[in-house]
Amino acid sequence: MSEVYANRRSRLREHFNAAGTAAALVTRPANVRYLAAAAPRGAVLLIGRSEDVLLCAGPPDDRPHEGQPDENLRLHVLPAREGDTAVAAAGLAAGQGADSLAVEEHHLTVTRHRAIACVAPRLRLIDLGGAVEQLRVVKDEEEISCLRIGAEIADQALGELLESILVGRTERHLALELERRLVDHGADGPAFPTSVATGPHAGRRGHRPTDRRVEEGDFLSVCLGATYRGYRCEIGRTFVIGTSPADWQIELYDLVFAAQRAGREFLAPGAAYRDVDRAARQVLDSAGYAEALPPLTGHGVGLEIDEDPQLAPAAMGKLDACVPVTVEPGVHLPGRGGVRIDDTLVVRPEADGGPELLTITTKELLAL
Repeated sequence: MSEVYANRRSRLREHFNAAGTAAALVTRPANVRYLAAAAPRGAVLLIGRSEDVLLCAGPPDDRPHEGQPDENLRLHVLPAREGDTAVAAAGLAAGQGADSLAVEEHHLTVTRHRAIACVAPRLRLIDLGGAVEQLRVVKDEEEISCLRIGAEIADQALGELLESILVGRTERHLALELERRLVDHGADGPAFPTSVATGPHAGRRGHRPTDRRVEEGDFLSVCLGATYRGYRCEIGRTFVIGTSPADWQIELYDLVFAAQRAGREFLAPGAAYRDVDRAARQVLDSAGYAEALPPLTGHGVGLEIDEDPQLAPAAMGKLDACVPVTVEPGVHLPGRGGVRIDDTLVVRPEADGGPELLTITTKELLAL
């Protein structure tokens, strides 16, 4: 595995060297972990002229899911209260003879940026931009394996909840139970705050669970995800509670299901991001729900739950093979509720069977 991280750093080095920069400072935690195998709290990574150094504010955590730093990196632990790791890294870069340093301006605070400029005034600071994020878009099979295991854990936790009694329980209680089950089945923790939405809340994207109790005839929409070895997946499903669905519930569910299927079927290497969004959105637009739609149909997943690419109307770019994304159309009708169906898939060429579905909990409209 050490070779994997060395190759990632080498690709980044080629990128910033081609732009005329001698060294790079990576501060965003997910990017540090991607390049160094671990990102202890406060750690930064210096990709320098003579060596690469992981600077930490304290000894790395020995918890297995936090990972261990790549053994090919020099580990530099700052003495207690010595200062900012990013500032110390800039000093090291200057000491290595670098005349320029690429930094992640989208992550650095203004205060930190000024401190770096102050400690190494001869360093020319250049924006690294989203170079590491772009490297992270296409996953290797080890990364996809972590996502696959996380998806299995999320499926298992959701499946167990569906077998329990739901009427009378609060959204908040159900969300907490799901998160406990994720950990019980081997997740590092939830990939994001679990959303359980009932009745008029159902189908609302990013709904925060409340003390509303589940009632007969409710739509119940659940969105959860597991983190496994740092990698985060996502699944969302909608059900009806305790009785046969009403006609309007069946109609709305079938419509969202058709939209989700259209988006999934469009996932292929070379497909434009916005065309995937359009495929799902057109189904709902044509039924008159344009005003009720979320701003995007899906997004990339990996070390963060919401990363590139964005499957949205104005998104630029095309999908590659081995890119994991969500497809998650939904409709929320104020005062009535709604439907959301969300899967994590990996883009694969048709010769390999097409998109690989990681989250396999049934999408049949079940009455629980």
